[in-house]
Amino acid sequence: MKPVRLSADADVELAETAGFYDERQGGLGAAFVSEFVKATQLIQRFPSLGRPMGNRMRRVLTNRFPYAVIYLEYRDEFLVVAVAHTSRRPGYWKNRMTHDPRAANHDPRLGTQHFFAAN
Repeated sequence: MKPVRLSADADVELAETAGFYDERQGGLGAAFVSEFVKATQLIQRFPSLGRPMGNRMRRVLTNRFPYAVIYLEYRDEFLVVAVAHTSRRPGYWKNRMTHDPRAANHDPRLGTQHFFAAN
């Protein structure tokens, strides 16, 4: 299976959201990250499962939390472009396609963070 990589923006969103939930209740941030990882594993197993969002982007919802994982599929990996709340600022991440390093013919690993390998 292809690895899942987070854009720099998505990495910040994941960390901030986990921190927010952890402040509310100890361990809740870790539960959010766990649900995020489950969503990425679903993406790896069933790439077309996500709802099309335009510009080649797709969306998979997390369980237990009102968040969506917005991603692109490439030949060798999946790129998460946003970890977006489902009720706040709809579509704010849509312009990130223009910031995709691959679209600009840059090294695809610059400006990105975590890799999630297949289990």
